[in-house]
Amino acid sequence: MHRLTREEGRRVALCAQLLTADRPGGIVEAVDGLTLVNIDQTAAVAPSADHILWSRVGWPYQAADLARAVEEDRAIFEWAGFYRPMADLPLYRPLMRAWPPYRQHREWLAANDGFRHDVVARLISEGPLRTGEIPDTSQVAWKSTGWTNNRNVAQMLDFLVICGEVAISGRQGNERLWDVAERVYPTETVELSADDAARLRAERRLGYLGLARAKAPSQPVEPLDVGAVGEEALVDGVDGSWRVDPTLLDPAGRFEPRTALLSPFDRLVFDRARAHDLFGFEYVVEMYKPAAQRRWGYFALPILHGDRLIGKLDAAADRKAGLFRVAAIHEDEPFPAEVAEAVNLEVRDLAAWLGLEVTGIPGS
Repeated sequence: MHRLTREEGRRVALCAQLLTADRPGGIVEAVDGLTLVNIDQTAAVAPSADHILWSRVGWPYQAADLARAVEEDRAIFEWAGFYRPMADLPLYRPLMRAWPPYRQHREWLAANDGFRHDVVARLISEGPLRTGEIPDTSQVAWKSTGWTNNRNVAQMLDFLVICGEVAISGRQGNERLWDVAERVYPTETVELSADDAARLRAERRLGYLGLARAKAPSQPVEPLDVGAVGEEALVDGVDGSWRVDPTLLDPAGRFEPRTALLSPFDRLVFDRARAHDLFGFEYVVEMYKPAAQRRWGYFALPILHGDRLIGKLDAAADRKAGLFRVAAIHEDEPFPAEVAEAVNLEVRDLAAWLGLEVTGIPGS
């Protein structure tokens, strides 16, 4: 049983998420350390994958390098809304084989077996292809109350990726390029049982979280809990027990702090309850709220300084004007002068990486 202060717990989490001064050496190393990188194309500041990787790698990171790692080197693959290390593919193969778990999906695929065959045959002969280049020969339309209603080709492709028959070969802008899996994934991989793969996924999850609950609220794709992997820990002032990756404990106090502006989709803040327990940080993504109900802004970026989450940056990239417009820096507690300067410097660095000029930093 480990007994950690909140400060120690935060530092374990930050080391796991590669948010210390000891930065990863490149994209593949960063994705391997993070295990998964969220893909969201909202570009109020930058698409989430680019922002997350820039916040880890720093100035060497360029989006073209990520595309090369995915499309040419095949060191990274896209599956279920995340970029993942290709070396982890065997961990997901049992999930692919077991899909779909829902009757609606099974029945729709069964009713559209001919459509499924048409899509795969088209990819074999002509792939990689964009969604719009694949004809809709569905026998039964996909019914939904959401935006996927009657989007039969896109729905079939998404399903075939999840079950491992089709893979995402790359992207043209925001559009995905689809191909048969054998032309994207390595042909020879280790075969794992469902139980072994689940255990290894839990170990990887604890590795990128550092500190996690054995049980947590369910999530549709990526769980937040880790079961019995790692070692048990208690955190001062926080109810319940945790599981900790003991390799990330730092009894010698070698933690190297830095300042960072995080994507709203960063895994450090994705679990709101955990962010509150460890960092005392209150945060939601407010782009989905009416403007009058927003406290911090449409696409506010969590601000990390040292081992604390200290505020939110309300800013947006105005690419037509060539400006990075800062509407507000919301301080959870008043920033000392040296902290304000560190945050302002990080804002300037982010804007420069985006190729924009900053406007609106308080006191500048």
